[in-house]
Amino acid sequence: MVLPVPLCRPFLSKPLTVSHLLGRQDLGCRTTHCNSEVLQRCTLVFLATKPHLLPGVLQEIAPAVTRDHIIVSVAAGVTLQTLQQLLPAGTKVLRVMPNLPCVVQEGAVVVARGSCAGEQEAALLRSLLSACGLCEETPESYIDIHTGLSGSGVAYVYLFAEALADGAVKMGMPSALANKIAAQTLLGAAKMILETGEHPAKLRSNVCTPGGTTIHALHELEKGALRATVMNAVEAATMRARELGKR
Repeated sequence: MVLPVPLCRPFLSKPLTVSHLLGRQDLGCRTTHCNSEVLQRCTLVFLATKPHLLPGVLQEIAPAVTRDHIIVSVAAGVTLQTLQQLLPAGTKVLRVMPNLPCVVQEGAVVVARGSCAGEQEAALLRSLLSACGLCEETPESYIDIHTGLSGSGVAYVYLFAEALADGAVKMGMPSALANKIAAQTLLGAAKMILETGEHPAKLRSNVCTPGGTTIHALHELEKGALRATVMNAVEAATMRARELGKR
């Protein structure tokens, strides 16, 4: 699906899903079954398709792409080089990789630009996507790492949150309260990392007191190889993202 971005409208305070866009003509969203028509009406276009469908879409829209267009791909694994090869020479192309918390405007998004996209195009994209949370421009080689760290990493955090709450339930706390406190604990810890700029190891050390509860708990986590297991998970997801990109 090709998504048009009406540049004359401010970015909405709450991000819209594709299904929202299809039904929100009251917000100025227009829909069409013709991808080429989108190119005729918009200069900034997001390509939000499954990776295996993207070459066909690019072939369809290529005749309508001009040097005024900015083409942004959200398709995993499809490189800037591939995008540029399938579009007219000189096309301004960028890649974006978001994650699920963009839905609540607390996402982590990385942006990489192709050889013909300049600072103006990158700045425009960052300004739009900053409404979804953190948005950083990176080399393209970081996109697969971002997938392993943050795209898939959201699931690691959910698993850890579930385990935290289950531990509290085991000790006698009601499940609903345990889940709420576990979530707030993760939110608060993350906010401290972002706002203080301190390394996580320094903040972790600040929580520990000699002979206290935290150091005993951390000892159990270290015995369970939590640190190595999480590092292995990021590596496994990154390698899988690279494999998908070679297909």
